[in-house]
Amino acid sequence: MQEEIKAEFLKSGFTLDEEEEILRKCLTFCRDYSLQPSDLVSSWEVYYLNRQLDEPVVRDAEMDGFLGHLQNEQVGAGVKNDADLHMYSFKDVDMVLDAEDEDTNNVILGTPTGKSEKLHLDIYDSARKANGNIYSSERKSKLVTPFGTRSKKFEVKFNIDNLPTIDTANGFEDHENLEDGIIKRIQPRKNCSLMVHRSGPERGCRFLYDRIEDRFNAIENRIKKHAAAFVASRLYEEPMDPSVASQRSIFSVGMICCESEGHLNDKSIFLQSSVEHSGGQRVRLELNKLSGYSFFPGQVVGIKGHNPSGHCLIASELVDYIPLSIAADTDLPPAKKQALDEEIQATDLSSTPTEITMIIAAGPFTTTDNLSFEPLSELLAYATRHSPQLIILLGPFIDSEHPQVKKGTVDLSFDDIFQSEVLRMVQDYLEYMGPTARLVMIPSVRDANHDFVFPQLMLLGAGGRCWIQVNIGCCTVDILKHLSGEEMSRYPMDGKPNDRLSRLASHILSQRSFYPLYPPAEGVPMDFSLAPEALHISSVPDLLILPSELKYFVKVLSLGGTNEGEEQMKRCVCINPGRLAKGEGGGTFVVLKYQGNPDKMNASIISI
Repeated sequence: MQEEIKAEFLKSGFTLDEEEEILRKCLTFCRDYSLQPSDLVSSWEVYYLNRQLDEPVVRDAEMDGFLGHLQNEQVGAGVKNDADLHMYSFKDVDMVLDAEDEDTNNVILGTPTGKSEKLHLDIYDSARKANGNIYSSERKSKLVTPFGTRSKKFEVKFNIDNLPTIDTANGFEDHENLEDGIIKRIQPRKNCSLMVHRSGPERGCRFLYDRIEDRFNAIENRIKKHAAAFVASRLYEEPMDPSVASQRSIFSVGMICCESEGHLNDKSIFLQSSVEHSGGQRVRLELNKLSGYSFFPGQVVGIKGHNPSGHCLIASELVDYIPLSIAADTDLPPAKKQALDEEIQATDLSSTPTEITMIIAAGPFTTTDNLSFEPLSELLAYATRHSPQLIILLGPFIDSEHPQVKKGTVDLSFDDIFQSEVLRMVQDYLEYMGPTARLVMIPSVRDANHDFVFPQLMLLGAGGRCWIQVNIGCCTVDILKHLSGEEMSRYPMDGKPNDRLSRLASHILSQRSFYPLYPPAEGVPMDFSLAPEALHISSVPDLLILPSELKYFVKVLSLGGTNEGEEQMKRCVCINPGRLAKGEGGGTFVVLKYQGNPDKMNASIISI
């Protein structure tokens, strides 16, 4: 089995440092945890990404940490498979507290807070009670939970500071007393106007009625759009049929496909061209002449090469991005383009803020031991102290993977939980902060109270319908994790290994799609009758938000190439805020101050 383990590591692009010792330990792992070599290597890839290791080398020094990762996976799998496991709810704890209150008058303390934090929480809670809005469980403030007793709160995990200001490290001005907080809230602030510019499905539309024809058209149109963009750039010739035998070099455009079961590899990689150019034929790709590459199923690329036998296209050059010389909005439908132009013209750009401050957080918004939504409450209390212009909340809100939701031990409907817990907190925050507050909620396919379809429908946008000069794109499906499990890559022989997380995120921009992977990962309810328009990225956004189970990050991505000797380059800030709640503890969120480009921003990843 050691040879099989070694082969799986090599197939995934990893080399072994101390081969004999590593293979011996990996064999022990496989036997102890009943793992196949492919499963072991898949677990190593997740560990490799989460640790953000620089080189694709398996080292003996990482084996102890990898063992701990495997043990955590086994524990998680054991909890899922234990049908008799009882997950206690807050009502179970309420019964215990009621019994204790009958015998004693002891007060159970809640989350320890600092002076400033406690004052702001008090005024926020009093505002909620004044409106008649209180938690559904009056015991919630008295419960002692692992989240409530956490020690490291609002700790900066990562920071990019390109703005030399006197503000604190989290990018906002802090206040030490209640009076300052009231003054700040009442005084006029910079007004952030918001326009939700989307082309996705509307609420109430029919979904998951897509046909085979819709799948075919989605693939065909993606290939044809890329081919047209390559030709329009005048850098490449008209695409040719790659399946026809030819001794001369040709240029072809097609989609990467895997012709065997399992992961993509150098023996199973094929190029499927469009019906227009080749009748939809597939041809195997030979990659030996490419110095470096990164491929995944569904990726549309341009290939220069020759096919001497008619059975294999020998690639000599790879083009995996659309040249930026093409106008950003050429793919917009005429009606939408006209509406967008009118919206921009109607906007008074002189009043547009030169700076925007925002908080970005992704669900789950409650811990696995209860449905109290403590992390969300703490986040909104943090927002009341720092007054961001915009808050972006990405689902899941009512997580279908939550133990109580999966076991059906909740007494309310999912919609009632969402209304009474999540939406009530959000509405209270907006009422408390006043008319200048802006908040956007975007659901996930994991939301138990929302339609199970991808692309998702917008859940809630609170604030005025105006214009803001920051283009923000986001996708709540974990596309980074899905791509990481399907990608095959090779570093240039004379180059340095690049950052894999940056490379995965760059695929989203270079493919101009929020979900370029095909076929979709298991569990993604893709509707191909809605996806082509809703998931298309018409222009490179300023901020790209991709919440993922992989490690949190804020990175600046560069996309572009050369055009007639002139370098074209577009930069985008890509953000993975992490999850606000992880297990029974807290996770992370992002605060951002942005002034128009990555060189003028302050971004911090903070633990809740």
